[in-house]
Amino acid sequence: MSARPLIIPCVDIQSGRAVRLYEGDPDRETVYFESPLDAARHWVRLGAGLVHLVDLDAATGRGENRAVIALIAQELGVPVEVGGGIRSREAAEELLRLGVQRVVIGTAAVKHPALVGELIAAHGPERVVVSLDARRSEQGVLDVATHGWAQGSGIHVADLTPALADAGLETLIFTDVSRDGTLKGLDRDLMRQVRQLWVNTLIVGGGVADVQDVQLLEDERIEGAIVGRAIYEGTLPYPVPR
Repeated sequence: MSARPLIIPCVDIQSGRAVRLYEGDPDRETVYFESPLDAARHWVRLGAGLVHLVDLDAATGRGENRAVIALIAQELGVPVEVGGGIRSREAAEELLRLGVQRVVIGTAAVKHPALVGELIAAHGPERVVVSLDARRSEQGVLDVATHGWAQGSGIHVADLTPALADAGLETLIFTDVSRDGTLKGLDRDLMRQVRQLWVNTLIVGGGVADVQDVQLLEDERIEGAIVGRAIYEGTLPYPVPR
């Protein structure tokens, strides 16, 4: 792979603030910025060309942060992609109308897989991303988590990837829920397993800690990672040194 893996700063929004969660638990948050717009602008000033936003309240059913997401999309000056609680075509298209470049479909891709194909047909593959967030089950398979990671689906990542490719999906986000926000580093065996399951653009997350993880991405020919805590706390310098 000729290009350096893309490191995409993540701004997780909960109760109107920019936070990071530990293992996806909404009750174990660290607040990094009172204003999500300030957080997004911080990463753009440092060179980010794409920012990943997550509406944690929408994902968990506790509320929504659409107004601040619209403000960021309109004011930031670089593309934003948004995930969290987008479980219908109407919800996805409202975000696209608000200026979001790409919508990230998670739970709905598992519960209503036809939605992915409908959105791609209507708006093009460059506007639609699917995020599969998973934990290893006791049997060692990757059980896809849904509803803000609160529920297991009983569905393996490998059960979904062929249909997503057939629907025209170009970019898949895979998150290791058990490591997200922990700074434990990426699980190389897991990253390799997911790379084998998805031949198109793969973006990963969950535990990215330092430059060794960026090297792992390069070694495994993974196109990029969504990173939060590591760049907020400085264990991974941003922008990443070459």
